[in-house]
Amino acid sequence: MNTELIGVIATFAITVAIAIPFGKYIAKVFSGEKTALDFISPFEKWIFRMCRIDSSKQMNWKQHLIALLSINILWFVYAFIMLLTQGSLFLNPDGNPSMSPDLSFNTAISFLVNCNLQHYSGETGLTYLTQLAVITFLQFVSAATGIAALIVVFNAMKENVSDGLGNFFDIFLKSITRILLPVSIIIAVVLIFNGTPASFDGKDTITTLQGDTVQVSRGPAAGMIAIKHLGTNGGGWFGVNSAHPLENPNYLTNMVEMIAQVLIPIALIFALGFYLKRKKMAYVIFGVMTIGMLSLLIPTLIAESNGNPAITEMGIDQSAGSMEGKEVRFGAKASAYWSIVTTIISTGSVNSMHDSSMPVSGTMQLLGMMTNAFYGGCGVGILNYYIFIIIAVFISGLMVGRTPEFLGRKIEAREMKIATLVALLHPFLILVGTALSSFVFTNDPSVGWLNNPGYHGFSEMLYEYTSSAANNGSGFEGLGDNNWFWNITTGFVLILGRFLPIIGPVAIAGILAKKKFIPESAGTLRTDTGTFGIMTYAVIMIIAALAFFPALVLGPLAEYFTLYHP
Repeated sequence: MNTELIGVIATFAITVAIAIPFGKYIAKVFSGEKTALDFISPFEKWIFRMCRIDSSKQMNWKQHLIALLSINILWFVYAFIMLLTQGSLFLNPDGNPSMSPDLSFNTAISFLVNCNLQHYSGETGLTYLTQLAVITFLQFVSAATGIAALIVVFNAMKENVSDGLGNFFDIFLKSITRILLPVSIIIAVVLIFNGTPASFDGKDTITTLQGDTVQVSRGPAAGMIAIKHLGTNGGGWFGVNSAHPLENPNYLTNMVEMIAQVLIPIALIFALGFYLKRKKMAYVIFGVMTIGMLSLLIPTLIAESNGNPAITEMGIDQSAGSMEGKEVRFGAKASAYWSIVTTIISTGSVNSMHDSSMPVSGTMQLLGMMTNAFYGGCGVGILNYYIFIIIAVFISGLMVGRTPEFLGRKIEAREMKIATLVALLHPFLILVGTALSSFVFTNDPSVGWLNNPGYHGFSEMLYEYTSSAANNGSGFEGLGDNNWFWNITTGFVLILGRFLPIIGPVAIAGILAKKKFIPESAGTLRTDTGTFGIMTYAVIMIIAALAFFPALVLGPLAEYFTLYHP
């Protein structure tokens, strides 16, 4: 076992070791138990007084969704106007221009929905004002929105509950003040002490080792980079994201950023166990998600370690693995781990260029976003998994000949219709979008989207819509995506791919909460066993295979066979 692989294992092990106590802390925060950060309570109460919000008022699931959607509409309008006018506003030392209407539309939606798909380059596309007041702001509130929606579902899963599922604004604010903000400060301090800029100075002129004079962008980047990972947002202060030496200076910061983006998704799984007092169910969910992650990670590690056969035939040494598009500072294996983590967790940040990944790796990255249920983003990862639990419970109930139940509530036709629609929405958005873009490009190649026509070009278009629907934000950057077609079409995919998968699980949980609670009996289907875990994993993978295998065959799998078996 080499040191690179040890680094990958150590990173994951440290993440889990921190996530378990952190999950317990999260459960205490939303259970109203005492925590070390209770001193923030007066500040929270002051905010509620200023906004005239009664944070003690209980809301049903419909009121939660109305509050969630209403406040998100306001944030979109604010972000759109700011981006459209940023060139004439203050805190713009580099003189960057305002965005076009279509790019403003796409960017505002992208960061609103926790996707952070960037059709611009961070250094030149935004000003310091919009980086902080729009992008960083939305990275906090979008992550808190996902956590708040999940806690509503947690409340609905309790035994003695009917209509009162907590207060959205109370949960939302605590997600920021008690979880996101304190940990982001710690991460930002680590980044600053390792060389990430945190000043408001403009570009700096430096002389390279070759004697060339270049300008290097700077700015208050550390805070934004901290929350972009912790909140599973993604998006880079710099155009090449965490492959940039100022955004990710060394192997320590690389580990910190990888741990940060996985921390809350895993911690929320354990928080479920502590919050509902169902630790065994949490362990089963964690086990299924980890098996799913490993089933994508292991082939990627193998593919990137073995290198590119076309380069090997040229007599070039690839003992370090496939290094095209990767940073020598991190190596092939650390980049492979990052590429899977960032796609299954919907962060979308990168420390290497996914467009340069081996075909098998590209397939695994796509599958991570297509399944969209292994760890996932802040809150929404478990919400997506919840849909598959409902489907698995229903199928299992039919197999044993009894009415399916989940946590003491019967699952009936209404809940299954919602779950099925949400499960089918994801492939629908991806496949329809890819088909539309393929049709347009085939009929008019002069649009110039693709630098790599053929199988890889198809993969680039497939990846863009997959990333948008999964609220991921990473891309196969051979695609020219800053034009009205991609800005508008992915914008609508972003909206539907974010909010319908939130509305569906919250609605199902709210409907189930109002049903009569049925105590467990000898005939109750246990959802905290390894057998049920395997059933859920099978449902996830079968749905993904049926929906996406033909598209994968036309893209990365076809590229694999032409590369290895020309």
